[in-house]
Amino acid sequence: MTRPSPDFHLALRVLHWVMATLVLAMLFIGVFMVSTTGPAYVALLDLHRPIGILILVLVLLRLPLRLATGAPALPDDLAPLQKRIAWGSHVLLYATLFALPLIGWGMLSAGGYPVRLGGGIVLPPILPHDLALYALLRAAHTAVALAFFALILLHLAAALMHGLVRRDGVLRSMTTGHRRPRTPSAGDDDVPVDSATPAA
Repeated sequence: MTRPSPDFHLALRVLHWVMATLVLAMLFIGVFMVSTTGPAYVALLDLHRPIGILILVLVLLRLPLRLATGAPALPDDLAPLQKRIAWGSHVLLYATLFALPLIGWGMLSAGGYPVRLGGGIVLPPILPHDLALYALLRAAHTAVALAFFALILLHLAAALMHGLVRRDGVLRSMTTGHRRPRTPSAGDDDVPVDSATPAA
């Protein structure tokens, strides 16, 4: 659905940046996890699991909100192929945001590891205990995480291109939003028409 406003819905923008912060944190946590052992690894794992589940909850909130509120139309001068790539990359981003924590949850379930969220909350397993399945899901989790990282780089490059090179308002539609035109007040009747017209 195309949104008549040039901006994404405010709630969607807030969710986007909250999730972007969480995803960035997860990337750093993941990098340190694979290069750390001992108590630091356990501490990072205790962060990784609840943040992953929080991202899963937020994407389940964000997707229906995105479908309900729509998105601003892309600039008319953007090539049709670029528009299709933009649409496809967003679909893949949503898919990986959903798949990564779900695969992680399934992987831990198959490995017999509890998913602790803190405060004594432990999620139930979603798959039976199976070490072969655990190994398969662990490899899938790594592969999807690498693909997700590549998608993030592509998304960031596109955002910078729109914001710094094209300056077409696409980046602003997900950040501060566009300024609404000022509605004339009664006192504006005394202002000459020529003074309100920008210079050529």
